[in-house]
Amino acid sequence: MEDAFFFGYGSLVNRHTHSYPDADKVTIRGWRREWRMARGLGRPFLSVVPDAGAQIDGLVARVPGNDWAALDIRETGYQRHALGAGAFAQGPVRPAQIYAIAPQDGHPASHDAPIKLSYLDVVVEGFALEFGLDGVARFFDTTTGWAPVLDDRAAPHYPRARPVAAHLRDVVDGYLQNLRVARISL
Repeated sequence: MEDAFFFGYGSLVNRHTHSYPDADKVTIRGWRREWRMARGLGRPFLSVVPDAGAQIDGLVARVPGNDWAALDIRETGYQRHALGAGAFAQGPVRPAQIYAIAPQDGHPASHDAPIKLSYLDVVVEGFALEFGLDGVARFFDTTTGWAPVLDDRAAPHYPRARPVAAHLRDVVDGYLQNLRVARISL
């Protein structure tokens, strides 16, 4: 049986949020990241949409035992899509799947459904650790659908929240300010 792989482009880039082995840094083409509110999940998450002119960084990792069940539970609200070999712009080419919230199953993030800052911090930490500050810049440049952010750093709502270094919190805050993203206090 051929090994199964997935492409992670959000919190899955942060290796502290999972134990998936054999993860490699890659860049794929033909997809763009966006913030989407998935029906039934109660808050927005990162998703992807097809975009022929876009490229995004992330990790491609082996699915342990080729068992998609645990990963599908973690990615509830998303659908899997196959990535062809032509999708890989940099890094090892793997027979990977990418998770996306189906357009009919979601809607844009909004003031009533803000982005959790604790989630964004974990995502940005992953990009900083894997791709450096240039990778963080590419993350912000290749992500659309920015909406207000709920500042839950003091009492994180994100279940995989972790303490992020002060300098990375400052980087996140700077990008949010440049993007003119409103901040909602708890």
